[in-house]
Amino acid sequence: MRRLPPLNALKMFEASARNLSFSGASEELFVTPSAVSHQVKTLENFLGVELFHRSNRKVTLTPQGEQYLASVKHAFDEIEMATQRLSVTQGASVVQISVAPNFLIRWLMPRMSRFRALFPDVELQINASMGLLDFNRTSTDMAVYYGNGEWDDIEVEFLRKVMLVPVCGPGLLQTGPPLEKPADLANHTLIYVSKRTWEWDNWLKKAGVEFITPKGSMQLSSSQLTTAAAQENLGVALADQTLISREIESGKLVVPFDIPLDTKKAFYLVYRKHRPLTKGMEAFRNWLMDELQDKGTD
Repeated sequence: MRRLPPLNALKMFEASARNLSFSGASEELFVTPSAVSHQVKTLENFLGVELFHRSNRKVTLTPQGEQYLASVKHAFDEIEMATQRLSVTQGASVVQISVAPNFLIRWLMPRMSRFRALFPDVELQINASMGLLDFNRTSTDMAVYYGNGEWDDIEVEFLRKVMLVPVCGPGLLQTGPPLEKPADLANHTLIYVSKRTWEWDNWLKKAGVEFITPKGSMQLSSSQLTTAAAQENLGVALADQTLISREIESGKLVVPFDIPLDTKKAFYLVYRKHRPLTKGMEAFRNWLMDELQDKGTD
């Protein structure tokens, strides 16, 4: 019979050692700090050694704890990788995906019927999220990130550049001041993403307009909201050509000046480094790249 320590206590030790905090481990494992402390003490009693130095709510590993952590972490990594390898053939039809809300609502959801028609046996479980993920601590399989592609310890695959053009509702052109040249934007309200106000300055400079004082301005927290505001004829926003293609085709949005601004950023598909792709993950990856690269923005 194997002489194994209590596995629950082992899990709490690994989380505590990684966070160097019982409180941090408790948040990660959704238990109380006292439960973590109790389980770690149970493990120490089983082993007959102290794994942590405890002082004023701060914990540090003892030399024995550091040595034990290396072995425990290696064992956990082996178990996790074995589980992932098994999932390539078992349950491969379920893929958990995290996607930025604007990309999800404006691009992915309107095309989901295409994916389902091609891969009826693959179930996509989608979560809208703007944040970066720790793929070592989440059940999410893949994510679509927006940025410069410089993220550590994950696989990063380029999807498509983000190119911005000015957009507005057709009603703004019908009832508002004319928009015949870029300088005419001075007579309109410019809609900004609050954390990216420089985008309008960069676009105006590319359009040959050194400086204007717009009639009004509006700042909203995301590009999803600025595009929605433009669609309601509240002003002119900058929007990514890829994400608004359907609104342009349907006439809900108008591009008064077809002058694209290269943001030097892009959409990327990311997932855990060295992870073998399940059949479902590979299907979603290949379909996404085909839609974004080969079929353009249609």
